[in-house]
Amino acid sequence: MTFFTKRWVLVVLGVSAALLTVACGGMRKTTVPLATSLEKSSCSRNTDTLLVMLPGLYSTPDEFEREGFVHAVRDNRIAADVMLVDAHIGYYNDKTILERLSTDVVAPARGQGYRHIWFVGISLGGFGSLLYAQTHPGDLAGVVALAPYLGERVLSTDIANAGGLAQWKGPLSDAPGSAPNTPVRPNETQLWQWLRGYVGFTDTAGARPPLYLGFGVDDRFAFSHRLLAGALPPARVFTTEGGHDWPEWRRLWQSALPTLPLPSCPG
Repeated sequence: MTFFTKRWVLVVLGVSAALLTVACGGMRKTTVPLATSLEKSSCSRNTDTLLVMLPGLYSTPDEFEREGFVHAVRDNRIAADVMLVDAHIGYYNDKTILERLSTDVVAPARGQGYRHIWFVGISLGGFGSLLYAQTHPGDLAGVVALAPYLGERVLSTDIANAGGLAQWKGPLSDAPGSAPNTPVRPNETQLWQWLRGYVGFTDTAGARPPLYLGFGVDDRFAFSHRLLAGALPPARVFTTEGGHDWPEWRRLWQSALPTLPLPSCPG
């Protein structure tokens, strides 16, 4: 792994240098196609709704099962299939994550008759879900982002200093006379500019999917989460006590799931 790649991972994922060293040492190889597993609905044989779950940096897809995410779909009698996707850090490092999600997940799902595809992403998976929604308008019926990484703190600070997303006009690092070499990458800037479109957004305004946000109030990314929350309807923002781990994400999923506009089981 090159120094540039290590630096990109460090900045984009907000992890410490020590953890990064461990991650690089145990980096899994990417495969084509993405590895997926499908959990069929327990109450509907021919549902047209698919929930695609994308894991966090150090998580594996089976943890969605172990931590009760799939079971919660059944408990809430939701007529949707669930796909667990092994979208690990390797796909972000080689920048193929969006291509793989489109080619290996969304396109085949369409071919199998799914008309409503939702992405449910945690942390790194939340970041990937939002990037996909940004770059593939019209593909998704909705996004649930739990504790998503949203870019560097310097960019969030720019937005906060502007008075929030509604007032923000772009990163200060792009302004004339700004300090050179400010570490704001285009993909993060473009993502926030796209997220700004949720200010005053209604679901009938175009291809932008409904966005549901959940985070722990002590999450290390909570500063950025609150900025995004200010652009969303209050009913689509969920918070819980705690930080950045499965107990918080599980509570957030259990709170958000009953509010999502998903089909119910017959009877």
